[in-house]
This record gives sequence, C-alpha cells and structure tokens, in this order.
Amino acid sequence: MTDLTPNSNFLIVGIVFITIAVIGKSKLAFVEINPGFFGRLLALIIGTSSLLYALGLLNFSVGNLDLLITYLTEQIKQSVSSINELLQGS
Repeated sequence: MTDLTPNSNFLIVGIVFITIAVIGKSKLAFVEINPGFFGRLLALIIGTSSLLYALGLLNFSVGNLDLLITYLTEQIKQSVSSINELLQGS
C-alpha cells in the first residue's frame, strides 16, 4: 500500500472540492449534494487553494509571510488615508 503524502492529499481534496463547485446540485445513489451558491463559492476557494498548495505555489515560509502581511497592512493604511482625504474634500 502506498503512503499518502501531504501534497497528494491536497491534490485529492482540491479535485473533490472543485468537482463539488462545478457540478453543484447532484444526487449519486444514496448521497445528495446540494451546496447552494455560497457553498459552491466556498468549495471553489478551498479547491483552488488546495490545488495551488499541492503545486507548491502557496507554500510560503514564515519570513515571506511576514513580509507579505506588512506590505498588505501598509497598502490598506494608504488606501484608508486616501479614502478619508477624498471624503473630507467632498
């Protein structure tokens, strides 16, 4: 029997969730899948992120993740300040 690695687990999970997102409402023998709009959207997000993680595209190191977080917070602060300036000028 083969061992399942984390990459193969994420690949399988990604394929399953993408399938749920694409098919949507279905009935297979005794199992009925009816996720609705938000369920399909969530399945798409989970499936895509799982596939990207399995491909190694979302495998960030802690240092890169900290840089990304600081960059995003600075961008949000700049956006909020420019929105405030725009609202005060109106």
